[in-house]
Amino acid sequence: MDDNFAHRPNFKTSARHISAFLSYYFFLLLLFALHGQIITAEEGDTSSNATAPAPSSPAFECCSASPPSNSSSEPQPSDFPNLKQYNAYKVIQRFKQTITCDPNGVTSTWVGFRPCNYVGFFCETPPGLTNTPTIASIDFNGFRLCAPTLVGFLDSLPDLALFHANSNNFSDTVPDLTSLPFLYELDLSNNDHSGQFPSTVLPLAQLKFLDLRFNRFSGTVPATVFFLRTDVLFLNNNLFSQPLPADLGSSQVSYLTLANNAFTGTIPRSIGNASATLIEVLFLNNRLAGCLPYQIGLLKMATVFDAGFNQITGPIPYSFGCLLKVEQLNLAGNLLYGTVPDVVCRLAVTSNLANLSLSGNYFTWLGHSCWGLIKTGVLDVRQNCILGLPEQRPKAECVRFFLHSKFCPLIPYIPCHLPYWWFKGGVANGDAAPPPPPSSGYKSYSALHQPEGN
Repeated sequence: MDDNFAHRPNFKTSARHISAFLSYYFFLLLLFALHGQIITAEEGDTSSNATAPAPSSPAFECCSASPPSNSSSEPQPSDFPNLKQYNAYKVIQRFKQTITCDPNGVTSTWVGFRPCNYVGFFCETPPGLTNTPTIASIDFNGFRLCAPTLVGFLDSLPDLALFHANSNNFSDTVPDLTSLPFLYELDLSNNDHSGQFPSTVLPLAQLKFLDLRFNRFSGTVPATVFFLRTDVLFLNNNLFSQPLPADLGSSQVSYLTLANNAFTGTIPRSIGNASATLIEVLFLNNRLAGCLPYQIGLLKMATVFDAGFNQITGPIPYSFGCLLKVEQLNLAGNLLYGTVPDVVCRLAVTSNLANLSLSGNYFTWLGHSCWGLIKTGVLDVRQNCILGLPEQRPKAECVRFFLHSKFCPLIPYIPCHLPYWWFKGGVANGDAAPPPPPSSGYKSYSALHQPEGN
């Protein structure tokens, strides 16, 4: 065999290879042709739907989202004029959440960063500071707000000087107010407070006005209450029951109203010690008894003395003729007897007495100057035992009263200097001069009228 035979090409094998190559080549051409048609069709579809929104992808949504805000929804101290107003704002908002009724829509104004503009709130700069206004006084009078307690509100405003909240529906006990060094007026009248006297007011050295009337406080009143440096003390229309303190006269109160409670015992003789301070006093409608002490006549500043509708007995001391400033003198509805002293009736002629109420007692005669005061309306002696006057008690009723022993002596002592002419003459029947007009606006009598609102 030729040695080069092994290196010669096999023509049959080569032909088969060429045929396979050509078939594979044409197959590729066919694939490329078909692929071109598909791309053309897809481009046509894309152009026909050019207005359709492109589908969103999670990656796009993530990247296009706004970054989270770092600002807080809670007010910050920098939002307020000063830190004190910021703290007051937080206290007010907490209290607002406890209010269950607000018929006047007052709390709708308690919004924003200026609590000094809220209805019922007033601002001043506290003592010792400059240009730092904060909540200094609150006036809720007549708002008729309902809240279960003032604890956490009233005691959390340390710069408060005045709190007036009569005619609301606040209840529970009065909070501890020792944290309020500037508080000098506190009015919680005509609410729904109950329980014992709120002793939390006792440490308030600056307190000048305390009004707790028309609530449901009961029990006893601590004796130290009467020795606060208050000018006004209104405790009427509660359920207090106790004897008056023996040293009541040491009180510095100018306007004292204890009416419509259940105080017992006698009017203490120490009352004369309040001669320089006591202006108006109402013991009206309690359960006081015993004799009238002559020391009442020492009250040289008194314009109102009212002990009506108790169980006080005995004659009127002549010392009452020294009440030269008295305008309203009410002893009606007691067990008084004897003769109405002429020296007392002359107060209507020579001084300021405009009303002398002695009805519903057991007086048997009148001093000379008293008769004319009946016609002018200054003196009321109906339902007594005075012969010859209309509208007196039945004779049998008077007899029964005088059958019982009487233990109060007549005290003719007059502890003041009255001129000689004071006792001369008098006013005959029907000749009394018109009384001077009484002073308007007695604080004590105004306190007997329940404020509207509840």
